[in-house]
Amino acid sequence: MNQQDITIEQAQKVLEEADVLYRTNEVEQAIKKMAELITAQLHESNPLILPVMIGGVVLAGKLVPLLNFPLQIDYIHATRYRGETNGNELHWLKQPEKLLKDKTVLLIDDILDEGITLSAIINYCHEAGASRVLTAVLVEKELKQEKPVQHADFTGLTVPNRYVFGYGMDYHEYHRNLDGIYALKE
Repeated sequence: MNQQDITIEQAQKVLEEADVLYRTNEVEQAIKKMAELITAQLHESNPLILPVMIGGVVLAGKLVPLLNFPLQIDYIHATRYRGETNGNELHWLKQPEKLLKDKTVLLIDDILDEGITLSAIINYCHEAGASRVLTAVLVEKELKQEKPVQHADFTGLTVPNRYVFGYGMDYHEYHRNLDGIYALKE
């Protein structure tokens, strides 16, 4: 068994012992508020929406239908985690098909943690010619250290410096589908 492989039983035990940080209604309210703020800023910009896979898929699926203005969608896939709970070097798995040149880009991701992955994706977008790059994350982790991306442009919720999962965030590739946000038991 690889370090990243866990059994279904282990995944279930982690969930049973986890602390609930946010329930469904709290997360859905935060997403609606994000949609209002994004709409106010981007409704006339014809943005390109780029969910960051895999974690950003749940937020994008909930958020994009609430954005009632013209936009285009593609996606980007870069990861440092590859099923692990600690990030390593960045691996590019998919770059967008649509041109970013002269576009306003909105990156949608699950969490702003150390900011290393998001920073690299922002840099990629600028290098590809995007005129403006904004970020939307479901949760921002409260960290005391400096990071390359201090804050997202649009943040739904904040979480303590604990390992969190649910609503797109995973624990060893499990629990992305949970409709609440959980933290590993301390």
